[in-house]
Amino acid sequence: MINFDSNIPIYIQVMDYIKKEIVSGKLKSGDQVDTVREMAIFFGVNPNTIQRALQELEREGLLKSERTSGRFISATSETIQELKLHQGHEKTTRYVIEMKSLGFTKEETVNLVKESKGDNE
Repeated sequence: MINFDSNIPIYIQVMDYIKKEIVSGKLKSGDQVDTVREMAIFFGVNPNTIQRALQELEREGLLKSERTSGRFISATSETIQELKLHQGHEKTTRYVIEMKSLGFTKEETVNLVKESKGDNE
């Protein structure tokens, strides 16, 4: 979940986790997210780190804060689709770069993806 040895800042890792939960449908528009304290315990990090991640997600329009009620997912279906495509592109780019560094051609990489056990079609 959180990789404390990573060069990626922890608050960004928290944001990525929440984004993944939104994209996967585990968190839907209108759902209330856990409190800062609950998330800090869950992730094993300082509450200030969680606060920063949540503020950034609000700034990106994925969360909204209601003073007396907490924070809620505010992403529209269009925003979620854009986020899904963006995350897919990032992961695919990293994969292709890694495969290239291992000496695979584009065609070999595509064939490996098609042959993978994750391919249900």
